[in-house]
Amino acid sequence: MKKIVTTTLLLTCFITFSQQKTIGQKVDALLKRMTLEEKIGQLNQYTGDNAATGPITINPNKQSEIKTGLIGSMLNVLGTQHTRQYQELAMQSRLKIPLLFGQDVIHGYKTTFPIPLAEAASWDLDAMELSARIAATEAAASGIHWTFAPMVDIARDPRWGRVMEGAGEDTYLGSRIAYARVKGFQGKLGDVNSVMACVKHFAAYGAAVGGRDYNSVDMSERMLWETYLPPFKSALDAGAATFMNSFNDLNGIPATGNKYLQRDILKGKWNFQGFVVSDWGSIGEMINHGYVKDSKEAALAAITAGSDMDMESNAYRYNLAQLVKEKKVPIALIDDAVKRILRKKFELGLFEDPYKYFNPEREQKELNNPEHRKAAREVAAKSIVLLKNDKNILPISKQTKTIAFIGPLVKERKQNMGFWSVELPEVDYDKQVISQWEGLQNKVGNTAKLLYAKGCEIEGDNKDGFAEAIAVANQADVVILSIGERRDMSGEAKSRSNLRLPGVQEDLIKAIQGTGKPVVVLINAGRPLIFNWTADNVPAILYTWWLGSEAGNAIADVLFGDYNPSGKLPMSFPREEGQIPIYYNHFNTGRPAKNETESNYVSAYTDLKNSPKFPFGYGLSYTTFEYSNLKLSKNKIKSTETIEASVTITNSGKVAGEEVVQLYLRDKVGSVVRPIIELKDFQKIKLNAGETKTVKFSIDKEKLSFYNAALQWGTEPGDFDLMIGSSSVDIRLKDTFELMKQ
Repeated sequence: MKKIVTTTLLLTCFITFSQQKTIGQKVDALLKRMTLEEKIGQLNQYTGDNAATGPITINPNKQSEIKTGLIGSMLNVLGTQHTRQYQELAMQSRLKIPLLFGQDVIHGYKTTFPIPLAEAASWDLDAMELSARIAATEAAASGIHWTFAPMVDIARDPRWGRVMEGAGEDTYLGSRIAYARVKGFQGKLGDVNSVMACVKHFAAYGAAVGGRDYNSVDMSERMLWETYLPPFKSALDAGAATFMNSFNDLNGIPATGNKYLQRDILKGKWNFQGFVVSDWGSIGEMINHGYVKDSKEAALAAITAGSDMDMESNAYRYNLAQLVKEKKVPIALIDDAVKRILRKKFELGLFEDPYKYFNPEREQKELNNPEHRKAAREVAAKSIVLLKNDKNILPISKQTKTIAFIGPLVKERKQNMGFWSVELPEVDYDKQVISQWEGLQNKVGNTAKLLYAKGCEIEGDNKDGFAEAIAVANQADVVILSIGERRDMSGEAKSRSNLRLPGVQEDLIKAIQGTGKPVVVLINAGRPLIFNWTADNVPAILYTWWLGSEAGNAIADVLFGDYNPSGKLPMSFPREEGQIPIYYNHFNTGRPAKNETESNYVSAYTDLKNSPKFPFGYGLSYTTFEYSNLKLSKNKIKSTETIEASVTITNSGKVAGEEVVQLYLRDKVGSVVRPIIELKDFQKIKLNAGETKTVKFSIDKEKLSFYNAALQWGTEPGDFDLMIGSSSVDIRLKDTFELMKQ
């Protein structure tokens, strides 16, 4: 019976829209048939039950509103069983306009990949696009049309918990990653293995004062355009279907009600054709900002500014119709927002087949695809950063007889998922997530004896487990310590003023280091942490972030050299909280410090070095790379010309490895001051032991341009330093060139 009803509904939709040739014509035809209330319904998004299986009871009020066309989108409805339940209600509405289903698919769906900041540390754009593609495939197979990702906010303050969700501090790297992730999520819209991307948070959320979530942002127009907007433009260039505005106010105006951001820049200058959704309740929260007095004024401010869809504040649902009747909101604004949303529903093919995403067989196949796990393991290994390896303790020899694995995170499973993982109720995390202990067991089998002690908890001051941990360490040939944050210590609403290792974990490290055994420390976290004693005294350190479903296997691969670590830091790691915000591409000032010890009447701290503990772009390998033979095709160019820079890279070690070759520029004199160094390109290459490769870069007008004081984008004649190296401070080769006057 259901099949007959479905066929009838599809035939009705086909007859209704088959006469129009283009999506634009179909949208216009449908819009003419819609009442004002039905139009406003398309701008209204509600949350549902995020359970993925089992029976659910849909709220009777929501059932009624869906059937009468008063809801256009749902979020937090998982699984084909449940999404179909909701869609069937929508198909009972007068115009049978299908619902959109959105979800926070941030770093994987069932197969969880490393947190986005960890993936950024891979500097591997193909890997990041692949992880987004797999996440989209699994989410779409579960009935999801739309993910609220990627987050492309530039973040220079690790106190802000949401750094885990982005790509770090650098505009160029962040822009490249934004493009790759949008391409990965979206593929070709309308394909059943793709979902719409939602680029967030528009805009400048990553500069929240004090690193405190939801806080204000105050910055110059030039900083906004030069540092914080480019990743959004890159995502748009990749074809991003939707944008989400941010919780913060920008220079005194909440982003949700900010016409300059949404209408002037996004929909105006950039000609964005998709739609903008509010963040959760952010339209109503403009009341708390003190920008509007009530929900009605909030709705007026948001729709006027260009926010098309209201997520969970009900401001549009209960106020827009009255505002139109009072002629405070032109119907043209409503129509524009509705058309943007309907266009995406047509592009997804939902009018032709509202149930095209709801295939239980495909759902089971994709959620259990072994190739996805394989990719998750590879991406996780690529995301690990080797911070220190004195005396080449790593990789651990496969002939090692006894290994002690100590720490509060050794046997944890769910912690490896990181914040913003999709929690599916039917998933058995004992089977879904490979713990670090299990990964080590898988690696060594019966060839080595594994010893375990927890040592301490993540938080608290209890040291009762230290004695056992020391005794276990004393029996081993090598000790591995797994410490760090809980998964919920980094993420939304997880701002922290203290970035030290929680609890007594560093005391545990000191105690184990005191045994004299070779020690390797794994640091699991969602942000840069401060661990100065460990950094100064422990011989080997791997920053393992939160790596997802295959964390244990990936870490074991790196520990034993089956994968040679190649990660590079996408954020600077501070020495102390007092340095924050800290970032590599700062201005020089009129009184720059000449060295780390100078502090008298220069821009420096009297009690601390200016430099970070670990700089942007930093990461070691089990091999070494030599840089030589830097050549520029010319040393003087016009703005219409291009310089080709080539450099020879040689793997001078004994094992194969990957190197991220980084190109930086410095514009030595400008009409506005320029950063001391800026990343302008990079290539990740793999070389066998002894192998040599020539890497080539092109420097064109785009790489030499910047925003002047009048916010004009362009070049200025003058001298440039060109630097190529292994990190922002490890510059191996340098040359200069001149951009001549036209």
